[in-house]
Parts: sequence; structure tokens; C-alpha cells
Amino acid sequence: MSSVSAVKEKIRITKGTLFNADSRFAGIEPFETKLWLASPTMHGDEQKWVKDAFDKNWITTAGENINEVEKLMAEYIGVNHAIGLSCGTSALHLAIRLAGEKLYGIPKVGHGSLEGHMVFASDMTFDATVNPITYEGGEPVFIDTEADTWNMSPDALEKAFEIYPDVRLIVVAHLYGTPGKIDAIRRIADKHNALIVEDAAESLGATYKGKQTGTFGDYSVISFNGNKIITGSSGGMLLCSDKADADKIRKWSTQSREAAPWYQHEELGYNYRMSNIIAGVVRGQIPYLEEHIEGKKRIYERYRDGLADLPVTMNSFDTRNSNPNYWLSCMLIDEDAMAPMVRGEQDQLWKYETGKSSPAEILDALSRFNTEGRPVWKPMHMQPIYRSHAFITSCGSGRGQSNAYIKEECMDVGADIFRRGLCLPSDIKMTEEQQDVVIEIIHRCFE
Repeated sequence: MSSVSAVKEKIRITKGTLFNADSRFAGIEPFETKLWLASPTMHGDEQKWVKDAFDKNWITTAGENINEVEKLMAEYIGVNHAIGLSCGTSALHLAIRLAGEKLYGIPKVGHGSLEGHMVFASDMTFDATVNPITYEGGEPVFIDTEADTWNMSPDALEKAFEIYPDVRLIVVAHLYGTPGKIDAIRRIADKHNALIVEDAAESLGATYKGKQTGTFGDYSVISFNGNKIITGSSGGMLLCSDKADADKIRKWSTQSREAAPWYQHEELGYNYRMSNIIAGVVRGQIPYLEEHIEGKKRIYERYRDGLADLPVTMNSFDTRNSNPNYWLSCMLIDEDAMAPMVRGEQDQLWKYETGKSSPAEILDALSRFNTEGRPVWKPMHMQPIYRSHAFITSCGSGRGQSNAYIKEECMDVGADIFRRGLCLPSDIKMTEEQQDVVIEIIHRCFE
């Protein structure tokens, strides 16, 4: 082999990778139909309830489907009220706005309920968790992740209150369907007279110490986005215990109309109510929630067992107290098995090393064989939009800790998981044979 050919064999770049020429993958053919990370799994009942809405002409933000879905989800999760909204982000926005008004009073029109106030937020999450804080004029302060659940670290949260004792709101997410240590976070919140908005968008059906996620916050949120454990194609819900709060959310979500014969508005409102059509899809999905969780669990366990001989671990959870919904199966490459990899803002470069691999190499290999994987969520404190915001680890401020003369003592856990982790195809419709091929591709990346 010439020196030029050897270089091509050993170095891969994300765009233009030629795995066909790599002998490690001999005998593996791309899937004819793309294998997705997590796509909707439909059963037929969804169409029945959508047709029912058409037959009764309830093509609006009211109707039997919405009423039934709100009732069924409130009963399943164990909350007093579940309000159907257009998406999980709209539910988060209204939950955060309501929490802000409870804490700081009603703002003037055109001003957010959190103006001038900091809010502690999960760092390792999708930005929909955090953006509504800024919608309401608040300043997110990002709380580092813990290694054993990939969720908000209670130790870092305690440290954050030492630094910013006046904060009164915490927005916490359960990543990839795995509950965080939410009872510890609840104790810390109560100690500091803080409210919790619980983002359970990814964790519907998961439990912590026997209680459903979505019951631990003062206000909680679930999502029915197209990739979630059950779906309406879109849609979400705000969960709460107080009827007055539920009534307020229903009012705000329908443009804050007053009980007048004309359109009259005394508060700022939003067009955030769930459609009766979307609710019909969700209504048809609800009976299959437990079946979907079991399917996701089998996928997770098959990856765990199939990758056990590699220097990797699966996304972890508190086995004593948690029952995840296993929404996404993820893996973390051991530090000493990480091949060189660098990332820019939109591109990445990786290098082949025998016996090692990297998330970029594995994701490129999966893509070559018509399979979707994904890097784990990039932590919020690393996002360009939020790089100027405070970030707190269990040691204190996570900003400006590097030093030319002193080795950094406290790890940025979220950044480390982002560097070494990736999300694996977790689609319920994936067959065992297809998953075996995915596992084989990952093995060959380490050859």
C-alpha cells in the first residue's frame, strides 16, 4: 500500500468518508431503508380518533380528544391537572412564566416575569428546556451534570445556592428518559424557598422511587413530539396540582380571552392550545405507552449485552431508585479507548487508531450504512448563545478554571460526556437482526 493510500485508510473526515474502502467493514451492506434514531411508532388507533374529530367537525383547539387525553394523562401520571398545549416548549414557557409571576409578581405588558432574575437550569439538555427562561427575560445559570445519571448534580446545585443565594427558580430536565435525583433537588429547593419547573418531556412513564416523573415539580411538562416515547406529531402538556393554576394556563394558552361577547384581553396571551386533531393522535398512542417502554428497554439491554466486551458503558441510571423509560440508548467510550477527535462549531475531524474509536468515527460509520445516530446533547454552557452565562460545578464556578501552572481539579462532567458519548439508534421498529448489525459496526470501529 502506498503512503498516500495508507493515509486515506487511517484518517477519516466527516464529509467524504469512504467506508467502502475500509476492510474492517467488509461484508456489511447499508440498510435499504434508513434506520432512524427514534421515529413514531403508530398502531392504527390514532387514525380512528382523528377521523372521529373530522366526523364531529371538532377541527379546533377544543373537543372530546383533548378532554380525554387530559383526563387519561392526569390519571396515569398522578396529577390533578394536565393541560394540553401545542408542544412541550409552549408548556415550558407557560410553566416558567407562571412560576415567575408567583415569585416576582405580574410584569408590565411587554416585559417578562423573570426580568432581572437568575434561574438555575440543567446544563445537559436540549435548548427547549432553557430558552423559555430567556423568553421571560431571565438569566439562566447552568448547573453541571452528575456522571451516574447524566442529569443535574445536586452537589453542584448546592454550590450554586452558595454563590447565588437569591435565586428562587430551578428548571430541571430528565435526560434521555432517565430520572435525575429529583428528591435531592426537591430538598435543596425547599431549603432555599425555590420553585421547580420539571421538564419531563423525554421521561414520560419513567419513575423515581415509585413516583412518575412529572409529579416532582411545582409545575411539570411532558412532550408528544414526533420522536418521543408516544407522539401526537407535536403537542405537550403542563402538569400541576392547583385548579387556579390550571385555569390560568388554559386562559393564557387561548390568547387570554375574557368572558365578554367581544374579544377582550386583560392579560398577555398566546396561541398555545393543543389541537383536537393532535389530541386524537395522542389518544390513540396512550394505550401503547407501556408497550413502547418495554420495547425501548429491550433495545437498551441488547446494546448493553452486545457491547459488553468493548471499552464502553451505556448511559447510566440509579438502578436502586429509578425505572427509566429508556427513550434513547446512549454509550460512553472509556477515556483510555478514545481515539483523537476534534470538533468545530459545525464540523468534526477524527483519526483512526487501532483498538480505539471516537463518537465521530462511530457516527460516520453508522451513517455510511444508512443508520442515524447522534452526538449527545451539547451542554448549554458550551453553546455559543449562552457562553457568557454562569456555569456551576460541584467545585464552584466552572468558568475560567484553566491555569497554565495548576492542573484543573474539578471536571466539567457535561463536557466530558459530550466529548465521549453518542446516542445509538433506538427506534422501536428496529429488528433484533438490524440491531445486531449496528452492534457489529460499532465493534469493527474498535478494530
